[in-house]
Amino acid sequence: MNDIKTLQQILKKDPRYPVEAYAFVLEALFYSRKKLNIRGHVTGQQLLEGIRDLARERYGMMAKMVFAHWGITKTIDFGNIVFNMVKEKMLGKTAEDSIEDFEDIYNFDEVFVKNYPLDLKRFKNVKT
Repeated sequence: MNDIKTLQQILKKDPRYPVEAYAFVLEALFYSRKKLNIRGHVTGQQLLEGIRDLARERYGMMAKMVFAHWGITKTIDFGNIVFNMVKEKMLGKTAEDSIEDFEDIYNFDEVFVKNYPLDLKRFKNVKT
C-alpha cells in the first residue's frame, strides 16, 4: 500500500487530525534526522524538538495557532499521530518507544509564544 492510501486509512480510523498534520510530522522527521545527522531512528524527544524548530522556522509565532487548527494542542497529539503511522507500518519503532515519550514534553504557549526567540537583527534598519 502506498503512503497516500495508508494515510487515507489512518484518517478513516482516527479523524482527529488532518492530513496536513501527518505531512508535517513526516517533514519534521526528515528535518530532525538531517539536523542531528542521523540516518535511522530518532527518539520521541528528538522528533518533538525537530517539530518545535521546524514549526518556528515555518510558522513563526503562528505555530501554536496552526497546530490548534489541526487539532494539536499538546505534545501527546504528535505522539498520537506518530503511533497511528506506526500501527499502519508507515513508521517503525523500537521496543523502548512508547506513546508516553510524547506526553507533556513542552507547553505550546511557552515555546511558540512566551519564549519565542525573536531575531532582532532583522529590525536593525527600522526607523521609529
